[in-house]
Amino acid sequence: MRTLAMGGLDAPSKLWHSMSDEELMWRASTSPHVVKYTYNRPPKLVEWGKASMIDAERRLLANALLDFSNERFILLSETCIPLFNFTTIYNYLINSNQSFLSSFDDPRRIGRGRYNKQMSPTITINDWRKGSQWFEVHRRHAIGIVSDKKYYPIFCDHCRPPCYMDEHYLATLLGKLLHPELNSNRTITWVDWSAGGPHPKTFTKKDVSEAFLSQIRYKSNCTYNGSVSSICFLFARKFHPSSLEMLERLAPTFYGF
Repeated sequence: MRTLAMGGLDAPSKLWHSMSDEELMWRASTSPHVVKYTYNRPPKLVEWGKASMIDAERRLLANALLDFSNERFILLSETCIPLFNFTTIYNYLINSNQSFLSSFDDPRRIGRGRYNKQMSPTITINDWRKGSQWFEVHRRHAIGIVSDKKYYPIFCDHCRPPCYMDEHYLATLLGKLLHPELNSNRTITWVDWSAGGPHPKTFTKKDVSEAFLSQIRYKSNCTYNGSVSSICFLFARKFHPSSLEMLERLAPTFYGF
């Protein structure tokens, strides 16, 4: 996974540092009240479905926040592709008044059924939300994520498989607990779940075509800054490395280069 930070034109000159996670989160939060964390230092090992995935995301955000010119923060993976050129994506995000993170109330066993009553009263069943980990957030939300010492420890203690933090922590935090009015409750990263199962469909070379990408780009309806828009997704996943050849052929049409 990786974050793409938008704002300043100059990239940070130094990406590696010797700060501990605790110091990193404190510096990135820019919040004087964040004195120390009430839980142990997050591990560096990242495992699917475990709290370590959120630990890694928070470290990525914290590092990006150290550059005060960065205003928007996007979590992407190696299987994500952009659906528009940089200028279009930049303008869409920098002019938005909300973050883009999927968050919804899922009454099923894989939604509300994962809620642990031991989270109450700090986090109630009415607060509980589900969503995708592939976020795009503005700086205010990013600071809130790295400086959260109220809800994060509760999730670490009480959201363990079959509860998966990457599907519930950010969705609950931004959807209900931390400036929910600033979240659109939708994602800008398109995926295909039609096949069922725990993972979305992976697209290969034979799946990629101009018609396929055009459908993803324009065949949706959503709200953007209070108005209806047909541009709802800026990225898509999951794309196999074999799809790169076709994507390069279509680049002049879709990206203008």
